[in-house]
Amino acid sequence: MVINKLACSLSGKTETVRIVPGTFAHRVYAKEETVEEFRCNYGLNSAYQEQFRRGGVQVSGMDLAGEVRIVELADHRYFVATLFLPQLSSSPDKPHPLIVAYLKAALDLE
Repeated sequence: MVINKLACSLSGKTETVRIVPGTFAHRVYAKEETVEEFRCNYGLNSAYQEQFRRGGVQVSGMDLAGEVRIVELADHRYFVATLFLPQLSSSPDKPHPLIVAYLKAALDLE
């Protein structure tokens, strides 16, 4: 299976995510680490990581153990998938960087 049940549930946990330099996520965050809130029990099966890479899906964020937490399509204006939920740490006064980037990409469609 491409998606596996995680060995340890991330549901309700906060975790450090390392952002890969040179990626869209790195440009959005403008830093190499972030702390995010999770509500998931499943993740990318690492056995398929190379196939995803060959298909244009780039890993752009990992936990401290090297497990995938963010992927993206590098040649797309906004194609980002995360295991965490950006909206959990977003507010009207301080919107999450990925939400801001999504809205900017949507506005660029006009």
